Amino acid sequence: MAGGSGAREARCRQVSRPGSPGSEVPAASATGPRAEARPAGGGGGSRRAAPDRCSGGVPSAAWQHPFLNVFRHFRVDEWKRSSKEGDVAVVTDKVLKSAVYRIRGSVSASNYIQLPRASSQSLGLTGRYLYVLFRPVPTKHFVIHLNVSTEDGQVIRMSFSNLFKEFKSSTTWLQFPFVFETKTPRKGGDIWSKRDGLNEGPERDDLAGVGPSHALWTCLQLDLRDILMFYLSRHYSHLKSVRLCASLLVRNLYTSDLCFDPAVTVTEARRAKLSVNPMPREMAFPVPKGESWHDNYIHIRFPSDCSKAPDKQVAKSCSPPEAVFLGHMSRHLPHPVVLGKPLLSSRSPVAQACSSTLPCQVLSASSRLPEVSRTYKDGEVSSVSASSIQSRHPSGLDEVPDAHMVSGERHVLADSSSGVPMALEDIGSCKLFLPDPVLRLKGVIGFGGHSTRWALWTKDGVAVVYPCHAVIIVLQIDTGQQRFFLGHTDKVSALALNGSDTLLASAQVQPPSMVRLWDFQTGGCLSLFRSPLHTICSLSFSGSGALLFGVGKDRHGRTVVVAWGTDQVGLGGEVVVLAKVHTDFDVQAFQIAFFDETRMASCGRGSVRLWRLRGGVLRSCAVDLGEYCSLELTDLAFAQALDGHCAPSAGTLFVCSHSGHILEIDHQRMSVQHVRRLLPARSPGTPLAEKQNLSVGSGIALSSLGVSTATCAVGSEDGYLRLWPLDFSSVLLEAEHDGPVSSVSFSPDGLRVLSTTTSGHLGFLDIPSREYTVLARSHMAPVLALSTEQNRGQMATVSLDHTVRIWDLATLQQLYDFSSSEDTPCAVAFHPKMPNLFCGFSSGAVRSFSLENSGVLVEHMRHRGAITSLVITLDGRFLFSSCSQGSLVQYSCTVPRCCVLRVAANMVCQDGRPNPNILAVSGDSCRLAFVGPSKCMVTIVESASLDELLRIDVSTLNLASNHLDSAVAVCFGPGNSGHLLVSTSSNKVVVLDSVSGHTLRELSSVRSRACCSLALSEDACLLLAATDRTITVWDYPTQANPSCQVYIGHSEPVHVVAFTPDQLQVISVGDAIFLWDILATPERQVSTFHHVCMGLCWLAPDPSLVLRDGSDPEAPPVHEAGSSSGQLDDLASGASGLPRQQVPIPSQALPPPLSTHDRLLEGSTGTFSTSDEEGLCEENHVSEALLQGQAPTPHVLVDREASGAGDAPREAAGSSRTRAGHPKPHSQMSEWSLRSGKAGPPTRPDSYKHFTARYKASPRVKSVSFPPIGRERLRLKAVVGYNGNGRANMVWRPDTGFFAYTCGRLVVVEDLHSGTQRHWLGHSQEISTLALNQDGQILASASCCGNTAARCQIRIWDVPKGLCRHLLSHHDTAVQALAFSPDDEFLVTLGDYADRNLALWSMATYELLSSTRLLEPVHGVAFNPWDASELTCVGTNAITFWRLQHHGPDTCFQAHREPVPEELGASELTSLCYGASPLLYCGSSSGQVCVWDTGTGHCFLAWEADDGEIGVLLCSGSRLISGSNTKRLRLWAVGVVPELRRKGSSARSSSVLMERELTLDGAVVSASFDSGMDMGVVGTTAGTIWYISWTEGTSTRLISGHRTKVNEVVFSPSESHCATCGEDGSVRVWSLASMELVIQFQVLNQSCLCLAWTPPSCELPEQQQVVAGYSDGTLRVFSISRTAMELKMHPHRTALTAIAFSTDGQTILSGDKDGLVAISHPCTGMTFRVLSDHRGAPISALQSTSKEYGDLGVEGVELWLAASGDQRVSIWVSDWLRDRCELLEWLSFPAPAISEAPGLLPPSLAAFCPWDRAILVCVGLGAHEEVVFYSLRQKQVIQRTPLPFFAMSLSLSPGAPLMVVGFAECMLRLLDCASGTAQDLEGHDDSVHLSRFTPSGRLLFTAAHNEILVWEVTGP
Repeated sequence: MAGGSGAREARCRQVSRPGSPGSEVPAASATGPRAEARPAGGGGGSRRAAPDRCSGGVPSAAWQHPFLNVFRHFRVDEWKRSSKEGDVAVVTDKVLKSAVYRIRGSVSASNYIQLPRASSQSLGLTGRYLYVLFRPVPTKHFVIHLNVSTEDGQVIRMSFSNLFKEFKSSTTWLQFPFVFETKTPRKGGDIWSKRDGLNEGPERDDLAGVGPSHALWTCLQLDLRDILMFYLSRHYSHLKSVRLCASLLVRNLYTSDLCFDPAVTVTEARRAKLSVNPMPREMAFPVPKGESWHDNYIHIRFPSDCSKAPDKQVAKSCSPPEAVFLGHMSRHLPHPVVLGKPLLSSRSPVAQACSSTLPCQVLSASSRLPEVSRTYKDGEVSSVSASSIQSRHPSGLDEVPDAHMVSGERHVLADSSSGVPMALEDIGSCKLFLPDPVLRLKGVIGFGGHSTRWALWTKDGVAVVYPCHAVIIVLQIDTGQQRFFLGHTDKVSALALNGSDTLLASAQVQPPSMVRLWDFQTGGCLSLFRSPLHTICSLSFSGSGALLFGVGKDRHGRTVVVAWGTDQVGLGGEVVVLAKVHTDFDVQAFQIAFFDETRMASCGRGSVRLWRLRGGVLRSCAVDLGEYCSLELTDLAFAQALDGHCAPSAGTLFVCSHSGHILEIDHQRMSVQHVRRLLPARSPGTPLAEKQNLSVGSGIALSSLGVSTATCAVGSEDGYLRLWPLDFSSVLLEAEHDGPVSSVSFSPDGLRVLSTTTSGHLGFLDIPSREYTVLARSHMAPVLALSTEQNRGQMATVSLDHTVRIWDLATLQQLYDFSSSEDTPCAVAFHPKMPNLFCGFSSGAVRSFSLENSGVLVEHMRHRGAITSLVITLDGRFLFSSCSQGSLVQYSCTVPRCCVLRVAANMVCQDGRPNPNILAVSGDSCRLAFVGPSKCMVTIVESASLDELLRIDVSTLNLASNHLDSAVAVCFGPGNSGHLLVSTSSNKVVVLDSVSGHTLRELSSVRSRACCSLALSEDACLLLAATDRTITVWDYPTQANPSCQVYIGHSEPVHVVAFTPDQLQVISVGDAIFLWDILATPERQVSTFHHVCMGLCWLAPDPSLVLRDGSDPEAPPVHEAGSSSGQLDDLASGASGLPRQQVPIPSQALPPPLSTHDRLLEGSTGTFSTSDEEGLCEENHVSEALLQGQAPTPHVLVDREASGAGDAPREAAGSSRTRAGHPKPHSQMSEWSLRSGKAGPPTRPDSYKHFTARYKASPRVKSVSFPPIGRERLRLKAVVGYNGNGRANMVWRPDTGFFAYTCGRLVVVEDLHSGTQRHWLGHSQEISTLALNQDGQILASASCCGNTAARCQIRIWDVPKGLCRHLLSHHDTAVQALAFSPDDEFLVTLGDYADRNLALWSMATYELLSSTRLLEPVHGVAFNPWDASELTCVGTNAITFWRLQHHGPDTCFQAHREPVPEELGASELTSLCYGASPLLYCGSSSGQVCVWDTGTGHCFLAWEADDGEIGVLLCSGSRLISGSNTKRLRLWAVGVVPELRRKGSSARSSSVLMERELTLDGAVVSASFDSGMDMGVVGTTAGTIWYISWTEGTSTRLISGHRTKVNEVVFSPSESHCATCGEDGSVRVWSLASMELVIQFQVLNQSCLCLAWTPPSCELPEQQQVVAGYSDGTLRVFSISRTAMELKMHPHRTALTAIAFSTDGQTILSGDKDGLVAISHPCTGMTFRVLSDHRGAPISALQSTSKEYGDLGVEGVELWLAASGDQRVSIWVSDWLRDRCELLEWLSFPAPAISEAPGLLPPSLAAFCPWDRAILVCVGLGAHEEVVFYSLRQKQVIQRTPLPFFAMSLSLSPGAPLMVVGFAECMLRLLDCASGTAQDLEGHDDSVHLSRFTPSGRLLFTAAHNEILVWEVTGP
């Protein structure tokens, strides 16, 4: 039975036969996957099935079996495919009587054998076991490094050494210590007997470290598969590389899938018929006759597997091993197994030297075994006793090979036969904080600290070494990865690295200065010694590293130079002082000559001295500087020879000075050869270098100097790095920095120049490319506060250096910075939903910054003292700030410009120091806690009303204390825990009940300082505290005496600790910014593991086993009461092959029933399957139908519509199942579900191809009353613009001419010939993507979810009729892509990065057939055009080939996943398209196109197609089109690719040629072309759709619109044209008849905020002008006829907000953000009047109209009004020809409480009524939502018209008594002022902030963000 139970029952068995012992024969299988053979040298060959796993096919690496001689296969003796370094020789060993390799040397990292030769190659060895035959060199250290590859392509480094002291691990690294253990037999008996082994333990003499003097040859057997599975839960693929480092002798390496016994020969095995695999003769050690193998050699198997006792005959000759592995037991504990396994047979993370031939001891009494228990989070303790286990399984105690000992904090597994007493009770009683450590330093943001001079290149030039306060960082330039040297307790003052990159020296500031010598390769500290100097300011290594020179000051301030000998450090010796000399000369720089390490040179104020070390004496001699003896010399460097070496006579010394002089000194003659002075450039034609001109002008202050073979680099205090030739004739290159350059240095190849600045910048100049790269930026003062942002992955910090900086958490690079020279930022907070940043300053100001335009949105000055804390609620509604004077201010943050709600004095404790944890908000955003009104009080108030809920007196919590206790920081517990954490001055953290105030428990700090900052993880597992210069981490769930860990690294007090939004990292700030990785605790691992089990996992069963209908042919039955919990644990953990993360606990309650999706499936081979009830399993619900074997109905909404396109969707009755129908899950399941739900929100992939809905702050109306059909007064006529934010949201069918695209939530169908449009309405949110089926009759459109739609809408449109057939709903956030099958039977929908669901729909019934939850974001999906049952997805780490499996009415997915090819590097696959069968083209984020063979599932070709991410790929025939975010569209000739496919790996991409290239105005997001790829249509992110003709090589604009917000629309008097302006700085003129773009005026780096067209009085064409106001306060006048700017004026200092012409067109009225109104002449550009009546509030509206002279009782011919944001309107009468302007009326409107205004803050608008100019129409923040009609004649309000919401825009029709009001709720209302009727209309996707009638009143223009809708006004 293929794929059924027969496939599940197949097992691999091991058969021993004479002649081929231990050969492995896989069980036969009826069907199975095809195993594909890969070359051994490849990086990722298919892994052979392990002995305990099934394989249905032939092994892919059969040539490696039964074993492989690695040295022979790779011909190590020829050193072509392997490499050696250092002292490696072939010697003859007397014991083995054969040739072996001897590797020795003082530094292990410099003496080694490596296989293969290059790190980019791979051994490709798939054997499970690696046998290392070696002997350690006595009294020396050795290291063995293995690089192994996992099935998912991850490379793991395993290291084994006797140099290590403890076990350490990370996600990519395992470090195992090797400790030698000698055991002395007792006279008169065999201590290894059963009696002696249990009663009398042998004497032990442990030698931890170097090998013993009698070290024996060892057979080290490493089970690579089990090591990876046990420690990292990863599947082993193959061995990639091996490095054997000094000091050891090695005979050979072997790999095999068989477990050999070295003590058994082939002859013995045949004679005794043993069921073991004897060691092959080639691998065996020679055993002298009559002696035992174990008497002469050692066998170590790691991990140990002694669960099966070997044959008794072999056991008699066993001897104890002499070496065991030791490790740390902080990650896993041994746990009892109740399913027929011995008590301690589970593997542990420490290795043991237990041979498979050693006898296993039998415990005589079960009472000696204590209970092993595990405490859970809920406090309940369950235990499993040994007696109970023995009663169930009599054999469970017969085989206990080892015991676990706990000694302090070290955990050791020792063989039980050694007589070591067992201490299992210690395991249950010892409180371990798992893992240990729980934090690992990942990255540091910062540079310098004490000095910014020190930055060093490594010898290969790929990394830079520099200090950051007390940490030394090694930064890999290409990858950005950091490595750290930790140990200094104060700031590092000097660094030095020797020429071979083996020794690193560092000194710290704190006197007397301590010096550390580090092993640069391993990071270990070799030596720590106190220097004779009080402070060290410079360190220098000789090239060999044997000499170290230090320069500094003694305690009297005299200069001291010290020489140390360091050649014995790596050999166990110590550092010795060779010479020391005191001098009165100043030494600013000290350097050792590269040609003679006994010669040195120094320079300082007025002196250059040459030094020499001879006979233990350090002497110096001064160079005669002559007239330059008064120069302040700053740096020096020796000239380099072309070959890197130079004779002493040829060396030249370059010295620079603060006055700009550069001296060239002959160090042999000790004389100055040349003197040059560098002067600032006076003019472009004057050279910078002036030779021998020493008295003219002031030179460039040079601070540092570096010399290569041909050039000299100098750094100066003017911030420039300049590169000169050695004759200093002219500047070759220069780079400007933000601050003075403090040091420069050339890379070893001389092609890069490293530079540092005093402002904390570190970077390098690449000379060939002339590009400067910034490596690190830094705050130059302590960091006071931080805030993290969830959506963008950003972090903001504020510092005493007066800067606010924003960083990218992924790259640790700075994105923005805001600086203030006078004001110091003290607190910072991100808005959780808007792109805004709030910052508090020492002046008491609170400012809001926009991250979109990097500007200040609003500033509030409500505090009298410095801001001490800022905090914002999680829902983004309220912001709170406190100051040093004790005031608390509440702000409303629902709008971008936050406003003050309440100011409360004397609420918060008065403390002058900023402390972010003085304030805290609860997780539900309902409560605010703060320290106040005194330091002894903590108060909790409601966040909305500030009503007091609870006040706690902290001083009464500890009555036994003699001191008055006070609160330092507060922190709420996560979720609904009800905990409030308070840090007190008595160095305690008190956990309080936030409702009652009762003390729940206390945590004592291990430091003598109070915790100034607290942070609790969202899962309440880890509690962080900042205590002085350390970080303390508590195991928070532990109630009694919780353990804690303390982390160092900061050199100054830590001010803030916080978790990142994803809860995977910790941030600490103080002197620098530290980023720590959280190593998952067991609770988190269980939560994560269960989360994987509940969803779809890539670990799948055997490919032949496919789950259908929710049933499993071999699924275990549902557990009943009384069933073993071990069975349940095997379902949740053991069945996956993963190690258990918790001790199994028996339960008396009914375990939760598990479906086939509730457990992780074993036997993964990269294929999995799911059924259509995946959605239910995600929510952890088990329905009754599932218990009865029925498949439940998918949770999907299908709405069958019969209405038109504009009809609203109707609710579907009974379309989904309610949750009440599910039984309540088990409590343990509920806890797991809760933990899974607490994971942080997903992070958006760094890919422009991935759709992200544009942020909208506007609310949405849930229901709108539309006018009756046929009685609409407004009809949508045209849409201006294309949504460039969508992805694949444009379709074009050349054969039918059908052309459709999206704009907001509208589908626009346009006739390209006539320009007429049809508009399909129905979506309630922004449309993300479109798809047209194969026959062009069905169009699918998908929109996002929102407050009116819980799920995304997918609408199916009938193209000929323009009607919506069906409405589908399944995805939760957004739909990334849609695709129809080739036969149009299926539609596949792909969710975005947050949804990650792949859904399949039937187009016949519109039912959901299957839904799959993806583990990673996917960017695109496409059906195979030749096979409707196959589709492909591309995403973050892999490409997935899906196949649809149909079984009657049911359909499920089966997938095959392939990783991204190594040739693409660390890039993502972002686009795909099918070519000629069977080719699939995929584009990547790095600009490469790779080609896949869909038949084999392998990539065979890749080429560089672009510089940026490729988001669009189209292929037809022999042509391929690629579009990227570099704005380029390229046409490729790919006709040769099918031929290249047949060549396989030998294919070359040079045969693929680019035919054409076009550059467009934005990143390409959609494209459609004809079958010949000659012409097509392309959409870009700029909101433009282009027509492309490859034949003509042209691009023509079809559709265009504004890329950003549209701010104004104005019309020409004749209505022939209209003009629009936007935030992008453009003014666009359109033809009103065709709505085609005619003219565009563009101003860079400015926003155009307002616009006006000349009035009808200017009738001549040359008088037609448009005046525009910009954000910089300028006015620009553009001529329409001449298409040019005629005039530019600057009447305002701030941004213009409104502009209008006078009625005669001879005067311009302009208003700005500060409320000033300027009156200017457009002809002369002169501003002749400025009105400041509205000062303090921005002008929101300006309008002028004519009036009769003397009308309204005043003189003048013109009326004009000004409305401002403070709800005031002024009406003026003017006669500009007579220079008259008088105020006629002043209106003020009352404003309600700000919090009552929903959504966006509406503006104050006013306009003259066109049908009665004496009536003023006003809308704005009044007491009610209404339109107010005010009569200027009657001086009163004559009418009020109510509105449903506050108005955002207003327009009155000149042709009829009609008025249009736009709302933030995305709707507009048409009011008939004559009849009083109203009609509501929809169509916009955002707040309708602009509405304008044309002069005739026949058309209406409305705008929301960048979309413009044109409405036609119909008759009544």
